[in-house]
Amino acid sequence: MSMRIILLGSPGAGKGTQAKFITERYGIPQISTGDMLRAAVKNDTPLGRLAKQVMEKGQLVSDDIITALVKERIQQTDCRQGFLFDGYPRTLPQAEAIRAESIPIDAVIEIAVDDEEIIKRLSGRQREDDNESTVRKRLQVYHEQTKPLQHYYAEWAATGDPMAPCYAKIDGQGSVTQIRDRLFTVLDNLPRRNLS
Repeated sequence: MSMRIILLGSPGAGKGTQAKFITERYGIPQISTGDMLRAAVKNDTPLGRLAKQVMEKGQLVSDDIITALVKERIQQTDCRQGFLFDGYPRTLPQAEAIRAESIPIDAVIEIAVDDEEIIKRLSGRQREDDNESTVRKRLQVYHEQTKPLQHYYAEWAATGDPMAPCYAKIDGQGSVTQIRDRLFTVLDNLPRRNLS
């Protein structure tokens, strides 16, 4: 059974830590758009050259380029059993691009942690306001750009569309192992389906 997974959650929700557990347990690669961009530029691929031009002008790489890189990356043999997207999709247009390109996703899992807990985690023990305000800014960007994805995937799953990924929200508070076990419970009980 394949495991094609999107992890959602605010900065500091523990996605990176949990991603390692998931990739180890299910033997799938973690796909980071940042890593993909760097590799494409380094290997001087056509998409890499395009991305490099954009980045050299100090601009953000477009959703089209990112989606094309993703499509290219998931064709590689290490993705046969699935993959875990790390930090992608980040915006609704990216989520819509995945859907339009018929890139199959089995599950979208949100690690839910409330903002005040995130601020406590990320500000650490320091009580400096600038540290907290930086965290608040990152959360604001997350709420504006990425939070709508939760609604998007939950609504799509509710339609009963056979192409829609399963959507689950797990509590991201507690110990690392408690959160890991909640994730594994969801993933181990995904409905069996064959989208390949």
